[in-house]
Amino acid sequence: MSDNSPDLDDDTGTFESGLPGFLGTIDVLISKIEAVMLAMGVILMAINTCTNVIARYVMGEGMFWSGEVNRILIILITFAGIGYAARHGRHIRMSAIYDAIPVKGRKVLMICIALITSVIMFFLCYHSYLYIETLHERGRILPALGIEIWWIYIWAPVGFAITGIQYFLTAIKNITSKDVYLSTGVVDGYSDSESEV
Repeated sequence: MSDNSPDLDDDTGTFESGLPGFLGTIDVLISKIEAVMLAMGVILMAINTCTNVIARYVMGEGMFWSGEVNRILIILITFAGIGYAARHGRHIRMSAIYDAIPVKGRKVLMICIALITSVIMFFLCYHSYLYIETLHERGRILPALGIEIWWIYIWAPVGFAITGIQYFLTAIKNITSKDVYLSTGVVDGYSDSESEV
């Protein structure tokens, strides 16, 4: 790195929850589950795609099931990723009004945002479960792999539930601390490490 490059925080290390006791244990456990889901999903997708490309060039024909495996992994990565984004405060924010409010108002607003978002995530979790039930009743299968299609959507309610729990824990963190938190471990604010180009 050059001397003029900004120092960037590395959030890829071990996660330490800002919550005390049992809630902190749950937070750390969920972060480990997310990390494994994301890492394995990306690694398996890369291996599957590279193997399919090599098979296509070497044998003249790709693996017929490769597309379905990647579809499963994309769903896994997407729904594990929403929990990860919430945990690291990387979700999209429309902050023009929020930034203009005094700190105490921001804290109240962040608690409301976290609780409402948590309720919405659990609502989506419930409806994704109902969707999976409908798929199960229909008995559709993936043509190449021959497994029932509802299995690949199990990650949707799991991801929504993890994200709902994360936002709920964020609300608790904001209730129990003096600072405003975007997640259990990310304090609200902007990095001073940005540089002009």
